[in-house]
Amino acid sequence: MELLVLNTSFESVAVVDVFESCIWTDRYRQCGDFEIYTPMDVSLLAFLKPDYYLWSQDSEHTMIIETLNIETDTENGAHLKVEGRSLESILDRRIIWGQKVLKGNLQDEIEKLLNETIISPSIAERKISNFVFQKTDDPTITALTIDAQYTGDILYDVIKNLCEDNKIGFKIVLNDQNEFVFSLYTGKNRSYDQIENPYVIFSPSYENIINSNYLESKKSLKNVTLVAGEGEGASRRTTIVGSGKGLERRELFTDARDISSDTGDNHLSDSEYMNQLVQRGKENLSENIATKTFEGEVEATQMFKYNSDFFIGDIVQIENEYGHTGKAYISEFIMSQDKNEISNYPTFETIQEEGESEQ
Repeated sequence: MELLVLNTSFESVAVVDVFESCIWTDRYRQCGDFEIYTPMDVSLLAFLKPDYYLWSQDSEHTMIIETLNIETDTENGAHLKVEGRSLESILDRRIIWGQKVLKGNLQDEIEKLLNETIISPSIAERKISNFVFQKTDDPTITALTIDAQYTGDILYDVIKNLCEDNKIGFKIVLNDQNEFVFSLYTGKNRSYDQIENPYVIFSPSYENIINSNYLESKKSLKNVTLVAGEGEGASRRTTIVGSGKGLERRELFTDARDISSDTGDNHLSDSEYMNQLVQRGKENLSENIATKTFEGEVEATQMFKYNSDFFIGDIVQIENEYGHTGKAYISEFIMSQDKNEISNYPTFETIQEEGESEQ
């Protein structure tokens, strides 16, 4: 793995290709991250600085250097550990300033949100001059709507939760004009249940999965939430989101006191206000789901190559030796390299088939 170091003007100032270990992770609905561990090199330290960037030809994501840690050991010598997150973490630097109502087309409302917080904010100091919004005409995304309200929330959390709730991805990529380009997206379907794209299959029978780990857990599952909005005590406005009965019912409380019927410009009707409480409840439930994941070490030289044959967010066909098979989207991809080998680890989030119980 060869990494280019870019300064804050996006000029290439160094190449990092010798280290004890490097872990680079791309993600679909969250920011990615990296970690480099290498013997201490004073000359390299001059170029590895917080707020500098790391670029790899193996990924469309660019990382921001955030942490430098020099570890000294009399037996093993000094080592440098460098860590950071991908460009999506820029959203973590802004909050929803004041009260904001999002209502209508999801993509349009997220664009307005980014305009007000980053692209063309009323407070000039909040502006990031090279940040741009790129619209998509993907019908899966253009058909989505939103009716929600936020006050003081971290921008990254809002967008991440909206994408998780609507089962889409988001990314910020560095283009040739050195712009941070934000976009919403969905992966392509490369499973057996379509004919538009070439199939991508990960299976021991194809010898492209070396090791695998299947995980199924309901530990964090919540399927019903009581959402409480404005008001005090017994007068608080509430609604119930989700369903379940008996042992299958797993409850959660959602405090939505910050959602107000008085938005300043107008007064929400009862139905409009309840729609916003429902949206908040859905977002909370989307963070407390049952998980089915299938991790596997990919043989990078066999059949399918990351960022060529398949990409983050794509739906692929998977199976292991024990009968677990079906389609799944690629939620993250980890590239790891040490002195001995290069390893690639995709994480597959299984897709629930229509009619399959969520309980």
